[in-house]
Amino acid sequence: MLGNAASPLVVLVAWESFARSGFVSAYLLPPASAVALRLAEAVWSGEILREGGRTLVRMLVGYVLAAALGVALGVLIARVRVVRWFMDPLVSIGFPAPKISFLPIFILWFGLFDLPKIVMTVFACVFPVITATWAGTDGVDKYLIWSAQNMGTRNRALLWEIVLPAALPQVFTGLQVALPIAFIVVIVTEMLTGGGGLGGGMMEGQRFADSTRVFANLVAVGVLGILAMKGLAFLRRRLLVWHEEVQREGTVA
Repeated sequence: MLGNAASPLVVLVAWESFARSGFVSAYLLPPASAVALRLAEAVWSGEILREGGRTLVRMLVGYVLAAALGVALGVLIARVRVVRWFMDPLVSIGFPAPKISFLPIFILWFGLFDLPKIVMTVFACVFPVITATWAGTDGVDKYLIWSAQNMGTRNRALLWEIVLPAALPQVFTGLQVALPIAFIVVIVTEMLTGGGGLGGGMMEGQRFADSTRVFANLVAVGVLGILAMKGLAFLRRRLLVWHEEVQREGTVA
């Protein structure tokens, strides 16, 4: 436990020491203690909860939609030849493309409120989920599928009882890759388009020369991201308790 906390503690001590050394102004780098105090005040007043709540809702809606769409498309691409023929070039082009460059188009189409932020999140997150699901579904042991078919398993049961459970580890890998992308995209779109949230609060703090608010919101983003990643990792362990990877981790622990 101490090992996991050692590096953050070292960073906080170094931050506090350097900020109070006089080498840099408190405006450019406020001390960690001042940021912690501002964060506590924002939590007490409800400010950080309101801003964090907006960011979290936008992120979760976009992420869940991307997960559902990405898993469905990944399975279809892997199992339906026509869908693969149609989607393969689109995924190949879209996956490495800089997704944020589409933000002006989404603003033009959907305005400046919640919808472009959610759509941007879906667009940025869906590609890693598609590719992971595609690879996982395509990599299911063919002998396992043939054995189930020989025993009379119908296509729908084959998908839900054989293919998806076998592909689930890679699906979760795609979801874990997409989650931090969702946070990044939501924060960036809030900073660029306004509408509140932690990203919008950071830009508002910058405009009013309130650097402690900027850093406090940045810390809040980091905390939310860590909690979300830990939650998804916990869900992975619970749903994949049968998988050798999770059993090996339990044996090591």
